[in-house]
Amino acid sequence: MGIAVLSGVLASLDSKPASAHHPKWESHTSGTVTPQVLEDESLPSRFIACVSREESAKKLSTTFFHAGTLGRSVEISCARNVQAVEQANVVLLGCKPQLASTILSEPGMKEALEGKLLISILAGVTIAQLQAMVGSSTKVVRAMPNTPCKIREGMTVVSTLPPSDALELERSIILNIFSSIGRCRFLEEKHFDACTALSGSGPAFACIFLEAMADGGVMMGLPRAEALELAAQTLQGTARMTLQAGTHPAQLKDAVTTPGGCTIAGLLAMEDGRVRSTIARAIQVATERASQLGQPAKK
Repeated sequence: MGIAVLSGVLASLDSKPASAHHPKWESHTSGTVTPQVLEDESLPSRFIACVSREESAKKLSTTFFHAGTLGRSVEISCARNVQAVEQANVVLLGCKPQLASTILSEPGMKEALEGKLLISILAGVTIAQLQAMVGSSTKVVRAMPNTPCKIREGMTVVSTLPPSDALELERSIILNIFSSIGRCRFLEEKHFDACTALSGSGPAFACIFLEAMADGGVMMGLPRAEALELAAQTLQGTARMTLQAGTHPAQLKDAVTTPGGCTIAGLLAMEDGRVRSTIARAIQVATERASQLGQPAKK
């Protein structure tokens, strides 16, 4: 996920500047181009990617070499986390949740993070847990991006920022990072487990529905490739109508459902199979599981 985030930021900064006539960047806009109208202080100018193995370093070097002009400027730091953090103003923590304590307790790390913004994308690891591992002057923020960030169509939820003199600048920095890979919303941390289930696990749930639609098409004689294309584009188009036009899904459903038609027949079959409640329960169960991630194992 760290690669996806950095790649999105690089691609965004490599793009053409946003028009001065466009409205200011907002947390709910689709990620296409990081706005250049914001103060320079909020735009990243140097990039350091940290890895633990030489093999990973070589792989990243190749990846970013093909990521445009800015990609070639990315510095790869292998097994030198503290030195990299010392040179940064903003740190994105993207390791496995169980490795957070090991990384943040490295000798010199607490001092290297003093006065800096630490953005964690670790599932299940709370702000309180992270704050206990760093100094009091380190500002800790949680962010939860999802896998569509890899194609800059992601959904990222960021914990609300505490009041401070640097609030607007920090908000701009965060939006510049995560709006470059999709949409970004600020929510209280208490909602993060539900967000993890809905937008983090959501792509997997959506793929089950997508695959089932395509299977139905194949069952009725459509070639597999065409069935998958029809299903994927139908879901994408419907989602865009909800996001861009603000139309409620129930309105879209009713607009397609004619009396005695094929749509209502299919909808009733789905209700017979309890599709609606099964999907909602999947979010509930995934939320409960998300609350257990990153927590100490019970003995």
